[in-house]
Amino acid sequence: MAKAIEIRPLARDDDRSGFSCGQRDLDRFFEHYAGQNQFKLHLAVTYVAVVDERIVGFATVAASSIERARVPSARLRKRLPTYPLPVLRLARLGVDTRAQGHGVGSALLRHVLALAVEQRDLFGCVAVVTDAKPQSVSFYRSLGFVPLEDVREGLLHGEPLPMLLPVAAIASAVP
Repeated sequence: MAKAIEIRPLARDDDRSGFSCGQRDLDRFFEHYAGQNQFKLHLAVTYVAVVDERIVGFATVAASSIERARVPSARLRKRLPTYPLPVLRLARLGVDTRAQGHGVGSALLRHVLALAVEQRDLFGCVAVVTDAKPQSVSFYRSLGFVPLEDVREGLLHGEPLPMLLPVAAIASAVP
């Protein structure tokens, strides 16, 4: 897939019915709930990756917060206030099976990380938080995400692992 990937917010009239990332829960969310969450309930925004007018991936983000005690870095925790800290939550990320392995997921994640830096500058954001599925933990670790405090013990096999990437690390990596 050497064609350009356009990333933009989901539009009301986007056809989501032909999308399949191979995970039923993500496919169902994207087809039935992404639009409702964005346009009716205003809970989150879904960004779509489009190639040749076909949606090949999506990432859903929402404003959120975490408690200082959950920040994994003691050094960072020490510098932060005790009230809830603003974060950007990467709630869902899916790539159509026909586009997997072609950089679509990475392009969407770069877009989300850029949104976090923009959010930091507009109204505050200390990190990006995601709930990584077991098969994705190593991918997120390779990007610098670390598990949140107090969640390493007691996770059942197959449960998502909450992970965090500080915005300062994102901003320092971008020239």
